[in-house]
Amino acid sequence: MTPPRSSAGGAHPLDDPVGTSLTGPHARFAERRGRILRYPADVTPWAAVPDRPEAADWADAAALAGPGGSVTLTAFREPPPADWEVTFHAEGVQLVDTGVAAAPDPEAVRLGPADVPEMLDLVARTRPGPFLPRTVELGTYLGIRREGVLVAMAGERLHPPGWSEISGVCTDESVRGQGLATRLLLAVSHEIRERGETPFLHAAVANVHAVRLYESLGFALRRRTSFLAALAPDGAGAHPAPGEAAGAAARN
Repeated sequence: MTPPRSSAGGAHPLDDPVGTSLTGPHARFAERRGRILRYPADVTPWAAVPDRPEAADWADAAALAGPGGSVTLTAFREPPPADWEVTFHAEGVQLVDTGVAAAPDPEAVRLGPADVPEMLDLVARTRPGPFLPRTVELGTYLGIRREGVLVAMAGERLHPPGWSEISGVCTDESVRGQGLATRLLLAVSHEIRERGETPFLHAAVANVHAVRLYESLGFALRRRTSFLAALAPDGAGAHPAPGEAAGAAARN
């Protein structure tokens, strides 16, 4: 499959995957204040800010997050103001499908809201990255059970037009080395391809093993990026904009 090259105006949808998700296929999740967009706090922590945010933009981001609330960014170009507390920063890569041997898996089962307690328990044991009570709503999640216990899963997170991000890939220590994560990654890729979309994913540069695995499966580097999480100032949201409650978000 040939990946879509650009969105309207020439900007590639993966240059700002959070923003293009929340103004596109995931618009139903969008919380907005001014030029800031974010997902609900119980869905995923990602937010989108303008390329060159101004003081008013950071104030809006803080109002959405609430005092001491967390904002997580990717593809950001400027650090937050000094009164924000940076809690995480890492260099990363964005990889896209250029020849993944996507295929369904006979052992994979679909996971939904009823499976969230098991999914959260697996995430707590394996720590693949943010997975929250409503993350399962973002797309297809597949899992593998052994003796009735969920031991591996993978699913979809960000959804720019024409693309879908694979995320939440994790395997319990008791079954590592059996290729379950790879099988699920290929199965989720198949689900994405069946919709006529292209899989992509993010990884930390420091996670050399994972990056090499993804490349061996047919993903290729598209761009380097950075991930940052920061806490809004404690006084955030004390002075809402006219007509808006402090920290309130307009859902699209």
